[in-house]
Amino acid sequence: MAKGDLLGEFELYVMLALAHLGPRGDEAYGAAIRREIARRTGRDAVIGAVYATLARLEAKHLVRHALSDPVPVPGGRARKCFRLTPAGERALAESTSMLGRMMKGWRPRQAE
Repeated sequence: MAKGDLLGEFELYVMLALAHLGPRGDEAYGAAIRREIARRTGRDAVIGAVYATLARLEAKHLVRHALSDPVPVPGGRARKCFRLTPAGERALAESTSMLGRMMKGWRPRQAE
């Protein structure tokens, strides 16, 4: 992975949330991604940060979106549903592998 292609912490969270929400991407919209991040990390993500990160990842061609059918409720709107691109899958695999290699053999210090 070239310098500048590395994923930031929150980008990793968003991409991993997409991976967990499924390959079809029909459930991977902003609020669902936010909930998945909160559920797995205990970190309450701001929805604006999720959408800004998705826009940045889309500009890097790591994710793409499609509009869903409108939600079947009065006034229901279409959702922007996201999924990883093949390049996104590769970037996520490379980043998590690199992190795993860096952590190998590391142990947190015991409290004294």
